[in-house]
Amino acid sequence: MTRLEELAGSGPLSVWAHGDLPGSAELAGARGYTRDRVLLQMRRDLSGVDPDPRPSLPDGVRVQAFRPGRDEQAWLRVNARAFAAHPEQGSWTPEDLRLREEESWFDPAGFLLAWRHDPAADPDTGGVLLGSHWTKVHPPGDVGDDPVGEVYVLGIDPDAQGLHLGRALTDLGLAYLRAQGLAEVLLYTEEDNVAAVRLYEGRGFRRHSVDVSWRRPSAAG
Repeated sequence: MTRLEELAGSGPLSVWAHGDLPGSAELAGARGYTRDRVLLQMRRDLSGVDPDPRPSLPDGVRVQAFRPGRDEQAWLRVNARAFAAHPEQGSWTPEDLRLREEESWFDPAGFLLAWRHDPAADPDTGGVLLGSHWTKVHPPGDVGDDPVGEVYVLGIDPDAQGLHLGRALTDLGLAYLRAQGLAEVLLYTEEDNVAAVRLYEGRGFRRHSVDVSWRRPSAAG
């Protein structure tokens, strides 16, 4: 940590501690750091997931798979709105999305979008995008000995809050991952995102590990 502080000079510095350990907290506090972010990894097994959840969707809303080359702009708009307060997720650019579409793990069939029909919209756009659940599959050896699914990005447009789309999209995504033959799924969420933590706990997720970001506003002295 001393070397990092030397490199940062008088500027602010943030460091991540893997695990919320008393020793890390004592060291960070003694050097003038405060807890800035707490990132939870949550997991659940997929054996108890309903393979055909058929959630009740609001009238005029349907869920369909992401269409590369068509849905990028709509998804980026909703992602920015859903994660406006998030330090990384809300600032995704078209290039960020394009790079992920080129990854070997990218699977549009597991990237679920909830659309509301809009007669005034171009039929090719699908209507008005309300939210999405982007799933991911980690290969063996990445986060475990066996393949593990992930709730990669789950985001709902603020204007669609209260429609229970978060629950519906979560259930549909988990069913999709189970259909791929996976036994476990993980996700990452901020500890202070109380609504998200409550949603995931209600879907059977439990805390698996904790990472803490410690921030020093400026060098001491």
